[in-house]
Amino acid sequence: MKQPFGQNFLFDKNILNKIVSCSGVTGKDTVVEIGPGLGTLTSVLALKSKKVIAIEFDKKLIGRLTENISDLNNVEIVNQDALKFPYENIRGTFSVIANIPYNITTPLIFRLLEYKSNLKSMTLLMQKEVAQRIVAQPGTREYGVLSLSTQLYTKPSLKFIVSKKAFSPPPKIDSAVVHFRVSAKPCYPVKDAGLFLDIVKTAFGQRRKTIKNSLKSFHGLTEALDMTSIDPSSRPETLSMQDFIHLTDVLLKTLSVDLLRSS
Repeated sequence: MKQPFGQNFLFDKNILNKIVSCSGVTGKDTVVEIGPGLGTLTSVLALKSKKVIAIEFDKKLIGRLTENISDLNNVEIVNQDALKFPYENIRGTFSVIANIPYNITTPLIFRLLEYKSNLKSMTLLMQKEVAQRIVAQPGTREYGVLSLSTQLYTKPSLKFIVSKKAFSPPPKIDSAVVHFRVSAKPCYPVKDAGLFLDIVKTAFGQRRKTIKNSLKSFHGLTEALDMTSIDPSSRPETLSMQDFIHLTDVLLKTLSVDLLRSS
């Protein structure tokens, strides 16, 4: 039977232990689990961490979840949408470990990164294709907005692949576990993270076009490309993180100069 909210349950204890092991959590850590389902991963997390906050959206699962972990006194079950949960209310730092419902993977990652000041790490089981996009490097088909956006504030590492046969019900594709080391500040020295993300999203919004054409709406682009030695005929997927950061910093300087001139 198809589970609601895109959930596919994982029962293999070896895989569950492997997920927790590569997360690096200890008995001092508070862990947020999203989409605990029937509590199989929750039980493992409770034994390895100080506290588990299990956020489950499906009211129909709460009863069975509560029953399955009734012998654990360090688990708090919350019946709420993980995309709306007030993570700022968690005391101290926390890590997230979860078998993410497929239909909220990307928005959930960006939601969690809003709390990067208190978020130590994320260890997430997700679609293999999404995982490959997150860890992708320049020059590959998977490289794009998701790669650059996540790598700006995290160090993601694809740990291992999980076969679709390990789930109930089995999804149509394989999954992968990605561990993110989260940084409160950008992992690279960018002067304006907001402008950087605007440039990246605009460039890959028209990824078949050259960088000169896809970013033509940015004032001073021609001069900036010349100053950064970026080939105007380059495609967005060939530019590295450092290339986009350099371009951002030069465009920011151009904008600042123009503002001073007009004031």
